Amino acid sequence: MNAEGTARTKLVTAADIRAAGDRIAPYVRRTPLLRLPGERLWVKPENRQPTRSFKVRGAVNAVGRLAGRGVQHVIAQSSGNHAQAIAYAAAEQGVRATVVLPDTAPELKVRAARRLGAEVVIVPPALREEACLALADRFGATVVGSDAFDVIAGHGSAGTEIRLDLPDAGAVLVPVCNGGLLAGIAVAVKAADPAIRVIGVEPELAADGAASFRAGTRTAWPVELTYRTRADGLRAPVLGALAWEHIHRYVDDMVTVTEDAIDTAAALLWRELGERAEPSGAVATAAYLTHRAHLPPGPVVAVLSGGNVAVGTETREEPLVHLS
Repeated sequence: MNAEGTARTKLVTAADIRAAGDRIAPYVRRTPLLRLPGERLWVKPENRQPTRSFKVRGAVNAVGRLAGRGVQHVIAQSSGNHAQAIAYAAAEQGVRATVVLPDTAPELKVRAARRLGAEVVIVPPALREEACLALADRFGATVVGSDAFDVIAGHGSAGTEIRLDLPDAGAVLVPVCNGGLLAGIAVAVKAADPAIRVIGVEPELAADGAASFRAGTRTAWPVELTYRTRADGLRAPVLGALAWEHIHRYVDDMVTVTEDAIDTAAALLWRELGERAEPSGAVATAAYLTHRAHLPPGPVVAVLSGGNVAVGTETREEPLVHLS
């Protein structure tokens, strides 16, 4: 079956985001804003969500709507956090879930997706999309892309909360993988106040989104480059097509950060706020530390997008399902 959302041509609106926020409220947590001591930075800790990342917002919205239309099996490809969110959403809705992950995915994320009830399929990184589509055809499953229309709308609920909690924010910094979170937050924030600057953040080693933003067209990087970063959740080689349409229209800038800056930010979040951030989740705070002199006046919000951090080296306790 075709990926959910690919047939749509319209963009997500603030009304779509409001409806998604109401729909997902029973399944997600309304995260607060936390002030970083001595700074004008406020952190939105999406690591507090049920699956420890923002991804649950979009997954619950998309899977819930599909289940309401009678879909019985959903499938997704992911670096890890989207997979966990799809597994969680599917379990809540009573539908079957299959997730395709790269063989580089952290064991913590692989095990979590399986623990939530999903069938896990492991493939080389470059084959994630191909394998997902092939399995969808084989199983008759519906693909939930990480920048599907309903996923973006669900993610936008985080932007609504930011605006309600800090209406005088001057800028919002958002991690970028395929761009679904950035797209949703940009729509929500700009609908409330077009003057707020919305800025995407990527690792320097996986800066396909920043390259796209500068060129004005989607630009892909080979996985051999994007997989150099430790921020495993931000290794997508190209922005999603639907996410890009929103980013191109609503986002003000894209910036990059170094691997050292990411590590520094993660350590700071733990030391000052007691919030555990995976490298992908720390990039927005890293951008504040790196670029704060060039950010607009007023409070700045950094989205801590996830906190799925492996404590140590783990071994697989169950055999993985591999694509044959």
